[in-house]
Amino acid sequence: MATAKTQATSELLLAAVLSSLSDDKAEDVVQIDLRGKTEIGDYMVVCSGRSSRQVASISEKLVQRLKDEFGRTARLEGKETGDWVLIDTGDVIVHVFRPEVREFYQLEKMWQPSAAAAN
Repeated sequence: MATAKTQATSELLLAAVLSSLSDDKAEDVVQIDLRGKTEIGDYMVVCSGRSSRQVASISEKLVQRLKDEFGRTARLEGKETGDWVLIDTGDVIVHVFRPEVREFYQLEKMWQPSAAAAN
């Protein structure tokens, strides 16, 4: 590995996020392109963990990997309860849910284009 940290573009961050989530067996990963829709970030990723423990673990490992690879400290909220953890990297917003909590909030439905708009 190179001694200098990799320059983080939103696309590289997204790739690192998706790789980390895959490594930690996150389920039902949905990637949403936010460019041109909002200023909060370029991408949103929503996924599930099977338990509160897995949700917290997925989140902790993701934050550590981003710090190691890019030297970027991500903000983390909600890890204590493990129901819904928000990881804000600046360009990529990640939501890790327990399945029941994800179903209740249906967050990705707010951001994905509707079927009618896609036709």
